[in-house]
Amino acid sequence: MHDLGGLPGSTIDRTEHQNDFWEQRVDALMRALGTLDPPLVRTDELRRAIEGIGAEAYDSMSYYERWISAITEVLLERGVISVNELSAKIAEIEEREAD
Repeated sequence: MHDLGGLPGSTIDRTEHQNDFWEQRVDALMRALGTLDPPLVRTDELRRAIEGIGAEAYDSMSYYERWISAITEVLLERGVISVNELSAKIAEIEEREAD
């Protein structure tokens, strides 16, 4: 954890590790959304969304889980995606993964 609003945190694991494929995709999505003109997601929006997750959820999520949660929140706020579209896509993926 790097920013807890002044609260004491746990130790940081500084060992290098290979990111999972989904983590690489979150990183690529974050970068792509920020490089559009105009950007669909800005750094300050992502930080606000991450800080708004709440302490319990924040502590239970990994780095990239926080980022995808924040990206989703901002895209929903901006109307880029709707809750119905997101729900339909999640159901589609769950169905595909169940097969």
